[in-house]
Amino acid sequence: MQKLSLSEFEAKAKGLRMVILDVDGVLTDGRIVVTSKGEEAKCFNVKDGHGIVLALRAGLKIAWVSGRYSEVTNMRARELGVAMVVQGEPSKLVVVKRLAGELSIPLDQAAFVGDDVVDLDAMGAVGLPIAVADALPEVIDAAAWVTAANGGHGAVREVLDMIMRAKSA
Repeated sequence: MQKLSLSEFEAKAKGLRMVILDVDGVLTDGRIVVTSKGEEAKCFNVKDGHGIVLALRAGLKIAWVSGRYSEVTNMRARELGVAMVVQGEPSKLVVVKRLAGELSIPLDQAAFVGDDVVDLDAMGAVGLPIAVADALPEVIDAAAWVTAANGGHGAVREVLDMIMRAKSA
């Protein structure tokens, strides 16, 4: 896919009403730590979290989508005030369409941030498909925008700050 210039990104971002985020590899660096007691741990970036809180306060709809279930993900989402969290659904496209329909948001007014091949269908359905810097090559190819930061290392904050700046301009 042709990458957007900064001005093209800003023009698309002005009309966005919802940002859908993959969890593992976007909100985290993709690592899952399992302790000897079977407990799961993930590392979420604090700056990403603050960006999510600011975007929610500004009225942007934020959703998290993961193909696998993790209570750690639910805990972090609750902490940040993210109410739309869908886990364990094999098709992220189905989730994106359902969320957009429930909120009456046209898909061209949504962005999806992904990193792996399971994100491609959802990315192809939205108005602004975004890949994190360390996404797989085919995901980068499918994205209209690629972050400078890697997943779990401020990529979400980067995206949300750019969107919020565009919307306030």
